[in-house]
Amino acid sequence: MIDIRLLRDNPDIVRESQRARGEDPALADAALAADARRRSSLAEFESLRAEQKALGKQVAKASGDEKAALLARTKELAAQVKEHQAAANEADAELDELLYRIPNVVQGAPAGGEEDFVTLRTVGTPRDFAAEGFAPRDHLDLGETLGAIDTQRGAKVSGSRFYFLTGVGARLELAILQAAMDKALAEGFTPMITPTLVTPETMRGTGFLGEHADEIYRLERDDLYLVGTSEVALAGYHGDEILDLSDGPKRYAGWSACYRREAGSHGKDVRGIIRVHQFHKVEMFSYCSADDAAAEHERLLAWEEAMMAAVELPYRVIDTAAGDLGTSAARKFDCEAWLPSQERFLELTSTSNCTTFQARRMNVRERTEGGTRTVATLNGTLGTTRWIVAILENHQQPDGSVRVPAGLRPYLGGLEVLEPVR
Repeated sequence: MIDIRLLRDNPDIVRESQRARGEDPALADAALAADARRRSSLAEFESLRAEQKALGKQVAKASGDEKAALLARTKELAAQVKEHQAAANEADAELDELLYRIPNVVQGAPAGGEEDFVTLRTVGTPRDFAAEGFAPRDHLDLGETLGAIDTQRGAKVSGSRFYFLTGVGARLELAILQAAMDKALAEGFTPMITPTLVTPETMRGTGFLGEHADEIYRLERDDLYLVGTSEVALAGYHGDEILDLSDGPKRYAGWSACYRREAGSHGKDVRGIIRVHQFHKVEMFSYCSADDAAAEHERLLAWEEAMMAAVELPYRVIDTAAGDLGTSAARKFDCEAWLPSQERFLELTSTSNCTTFQARRMNVRERTEGGTRTVATLNGTLGTTRWIVAILENHQQPDGSVRVPAGLRPYLGGLEVLEPVR
């Protein structure tokens, strides 16, 4: 959640962040009002409790009418103490709920919605297929020709937006994920195989049970949630702990299956494996000092771009607009690869700076010379199933074969070309 001290001291910053996101700034005022009621009730409660203790000593020494009067006042005070304690508890619960509803305060992101991003740079040049004398085929056509993707049987077994990766398709996904994990290891990350089922407290703590809760699979009988990213499990990994960050950030690379209901995306990217219910991903996650969060964000982005270079894809980096940020993100950069069949950019990676938002909910702190303070958390994608889409389309050849980018060849036994099987 946001820092209540920021809301008290600089409410306009929170209001402006709400406006930039397209959210209601009045939510900040409602939280301030609840905070004022809580503090007022607590002050009155503490004052009455002090009087109660003082009267207790006087009653012990008094007698007769004086003692009767003191006992009457003690009874009156007891009722008032109980009343103000209840009021403070009620205001505290209301404040907590309001703070959970306010998304993270935007830091530097452009205002607006999904289409209001800012392109920071474009790297590489899309191929001119017309000049090469053939029209690009889409990834599903190529995948079926290569014996790599089977969506028909995926739908037969599990329903729409499910698929099988077969033969070189399965090998290609494993190559992408292993290359991502090796990159993470080279940069000092600790590899993790993470749980894909988490408690409601963990899911809520990471900010995924807000307005997008309908996109998450829930097992009602067990009261557990299927994660859409290993970020969730990794954010909860150090919950209620005090970390030693004196040697720098704690960085983890989580490899997991991911599940998303894709609610509200009917008719969007229904062909192939662009928008599916289940996929695999290697996700970077960093715990760092709040002062280092912006610099760490740039580092995560650089590692993502290194992976883009390894698979030889033309891409652009965008600064995501405030209205398109998730609840927990203060800023987010996306790497979007060119998709020849649709002549548009497709998001392959994103990295978010969540500042202290998630860690405050999960109670993750660091020890400093001045005591303890909340840490910052950041996340970023290093490789995922969706990359297959861009790799097949950008590296296809006229005969339906696909050139394997040099960065993946060691993970495919040196294979340089994926050949059609049909």
